[in-house]
Amino acid sequence: MRRDDVMRGAVRRLAAAPLAAVALLALGLAACGDDKLSVAELQDPSTCAECHPKHHQQWSGSMHAYAADDPVFLAMNKRGQRETNGALGDFCINCHAPMAKQLGFTDFANFDPEALPPAARGITCYFCHNVERVTGTHDNGLVLAGDQTMRGGVKGATSTPAHHSKYDPQMDGARNQSEICGSCHDIVVPASINGRQDVALERTFEEWKGTFFSASDDPVLHLTCSGCHMTTSRLEPIADAPGVKPRQFAFHDHRLAGIDLALTPFPEQEAQRAAVREILDPSVRIVGPAPLIQGNPQPGGICVTPQDGGIITVRIDSIGVGHSWPSGASQDRRAWLELIAYDGSGNEVLKSGVVMPGQDPEVADPNVFGFWDRAFKVDGKVAHFFWDVDRVDSRLLLAPAVPKQDVSKLARFPVGASWATIERVTARFRFNPLPYAMLDELIASGDLAPAIRDRVKTLEVGQPTIWLKATADLAKCGPPS
Repeated sequence: MRRDDVMRGAVRRLAAAPLAAVALLALGLAACGDDKLSVAELQDPSTCAECHPKHHQQWSGSMHAYAADDPVFLAMNKRGQRETNGALGDFCINCHAPMAKQLGFTDFANFDPEALPPAARGITCYFCHNVERVTGTHDNGLVLAGDQTMRGGVKGATSTPAHHSKYDPQMDGARNQSEICGSCHDIVVPASINGRQDVALERTFEEWKGTFFSASDDPVLHLTCSGCHMTTSRLEPIADAPGVKPRQFAFHDHRLAGIDLALTPFPEQEAQRAAVREILDPSVRIVGPAPLIQGNPQPGGICVTPQDGGIITVRIDSIGVGHSWPSGASQDRRAWLELIAYDGSGNEVLKSGVVMPGQDPEVADPNVFGFWDRAFKVDGKVAHFFWDVDRVDSRLLLAPAVPKQDVSKLARFPVGASWATIERVTARFRFNPLPYAMLDELIASGDLAPAIRDRVKTLEVGQPTIWLKATADLAKCGPPS
């Protein structure tokens, strides 16, 4: 696209933009120092689509693009502003719509994404690719250059009339230390919001830094955030423009998949579901015999034994995950093990973690074997909102600090004398991205539309594991630890 064509497009966008946004875009349009596109043009993601159509298409359906439109985020910001008497300020906006803050939006209590221009909505191309330095490990410690230079992880970028290009090792997917991702994906709720003390609530970056994936200098073992969440294609050009040739492992997937999915109509929803499945299915499994630890054999996989009067044990491990499982907003996640044991006639001998659609696992089964952060208020009651959290009891699967470290968890289900009648056991992992109790509170306060609740679906993780007495290798089931 010629530069004058892009300029005409920018003028049309200015004409159609809300009045509150026009001044912001106009300010950026003025920031032109040479024949490259203006800062305002580069801030608009649709500009990027001209030369990076596949990147833009993938990003357009990502949770980065959706961050400012997510109805749960909007409801929590609205309620949080009210319940903290405005102390919440820009805390949520700073991560969910960082360019809105960069461009001068200040009405945090009445945040409305519909009133923002595309340049200020969600987590944009410009916000990530214009980072000049990282000043903090949490709560968005990113500082933008505010210039016409787009940073990336590819050396020797082809010259383009659109923008200046700069290689930034912080964005080199194979070599970086995940600082740019980590600075936004760790959240510490400050005492100024909860009125008591700082609470390290989301700790993905901190978790990763404690693993061998972070510490190792071996390029085979060093695994970054983008190494999993922005996988590379083997041979593909990173721009659809003259002179740009395909490069090995240069094109990064911009679906940026995690666990969340759009809860309202949004682009690329099927592609996002596929991306979530790709990253979630291999993340956890029931595993076989563990290595010897201090000379004691550990039970492996699913075992049904007479030990302790009769017991079923299940050994669980996250596989190749560079942080705890689940991670991120772990106080909101609900991951758990569903297990059902049958006798030879197909009767249920034991069941655990059987949860109906629309239920929280801890409500359906108070003894469920689950993985999430139990968050509590100062009075000991369950906290559903981050500004209420006083302490966290973490029940996550840990990532290994050194290679081959056994960090598995052992689920134990006493069955008494019935152990001898069990012929079949089925086990599977299930995952609710958000707790229904929290959604119900937001609906009751009028901050969330009731229809959103039914759009939060339970995800199945991988395939069920089936134990059969007829084929079980009882020699692999040592005494439970």
